[in-house]
Amino acid sequence: MLIFISLVLALSKPLVYDSKSNQHRKGRDLVLALDASGSMAQSGFNKKEKFKNKFETNIELALDFIEKRFDDNMGLVLFGTFAYTASPLTYDLKSLSHMLTLTNVGLAGESTAIGDAIMQSIKTLSFGDAKSKVIILLSDGYHNAGKTSPKEAVKKAKALGIKIYTIGIGKKSDYDVALLNTIAKETHAKSYSAVSASELSDIYEKIDGLEPSKIR
Repeated sequence: MLIFISLVLALSKPLVYDSKSNQHRKGRDLVLALDASGSMAQSGFNKKEKFKNKFETNIELALDFIEKRFDDNMGLVLFGTFAYTASPLTYDLKSLSHMLTLTNVGLAGESTAIGDAIMQSIKTLSFGDAKSKVIILLSDGYHNAGKTSPKEAVKKAKALGIKIYTIGIGKKSDYDVALLNTIAKETHAKSYSAVSASELSDIYEKIDGLEPSKIR
C-alpha cells in the first residue's frame, strides 16, 4: 500500500521538460512496456542474486538501459491485468528512472494483458514528435486478460509505423514464444528471449544499438 501511495504522489508531480536543452537532440520516442504481473515475483532468474525476483532484476537492467538513452524521449508503461502509463514521454530520464524504482509486482494486477500494454504504449507514444517510434515489450507470461487482443493492437502499431521489440524472460514454456515472435515480425522489429539476468542484460545492450533518428 505504501508503495502504491508513493507512486500516486510521484505521478502527481509534473516531469520537467526543457525545450531549450532538447531542441537539438536526436533519438526516438521509446516506451518501455514492462510486465508487472504476479509471475514476475518468481526468484531465481538472477543466478548471482537468487533471492531477487524477475521484476527486481529487470528494473535494475532497465535502469542501466535508460541511463544510456540520453537522446531519447522515453516513457514507461506497466501491465498486468490492465495497463497504465507510469511515466509519459520525457527527456528527464532521472525522473523516469525514479518513477521506475517506485514500481512493484502486482500494481497492475496479477494477470497478463499484452494487447492492452501495446495499446497503452501507442497512446503514450502519440504525444511524441520523433520519426522513429519504438516499444520494448517485456513479458514472462501468456496473454490472458485485458480489453484488446494482441492482434488488434499490433495491427494499429503496424499502421502507425511503430516497431515493437519483444523480450520473453524465463523458461520458454512459461510464455507465448509464438505471439512475441509474431508481434516483433509484424512490426519489423526483433524478438528476444532470456533465461537469465546476464542474457537479459545482453539483450538490452543489443537494443541500445538502435540507430537514432532526428526528432526536430
